[in-house]
Amino acid sequence: MASLSSLSDSHFVLFGLPEQFALDAGALDHAYRTVQSQVHPDRFAAAGDAQKRVAMQWATRANEAYQTLRDPLKRAIYLLHLRGIDVGAENNTAMEPAFLMQQMEWREAIEDAVGAKNVGALDTLAAELRDETRARFAKLAALLDSGSNQPAAEAVRQLMFIERVGGEIDTQIERLEG
Repeated sequence: MASLSSLSDSHFVLFGLPEQFALDAGALDHAYRTVQSQVHPDRFAAAGDAQKRVAMQWATRANEAYQTLRDPLKRAIYLLHLRGIDVGAENNTAMEPAFLMQQMEWREAIEDAVGAKNVGALDTLAAELRDETRARFAKLAALLDSGSNQPAAEAVRQLMFIERVGGEIDTQIERLEG
């Protein structure tokens, strides 16, 4: 484990990746496997308890870092955290009026489709949300790359909401099909 420096290094440093939103998934996977091969607890089966604990800490740290960087929303939140920006999703629910109207429309569309037991309408809405998510992630990437941290935090909060709505749609589809 000599090549690994500190458990407190950023996730990007841990995997030797540039600190940016755009990430090469193949490079992340390769870096993760490399780190895991160095720290996997099985490699330290014959080691003392202290070494086993350290190996377990590194393995846990690598898993957490990988899960964060692999998920675009978690990666954006983490990047903002590194820049000293708290997304504040729990206590900052202020959003632009156009997005609030869009939220209401999605909620009404879900209610209408569930009331009519219309799985097709829910599927269509889910596809619309996927398209919206792709477009918003592209916008988020541009905001993060340009250092527009507060607008990026707003974009993250909106994406978190869209993710919740998507989950709600999936739940309703399962319920109607089940």
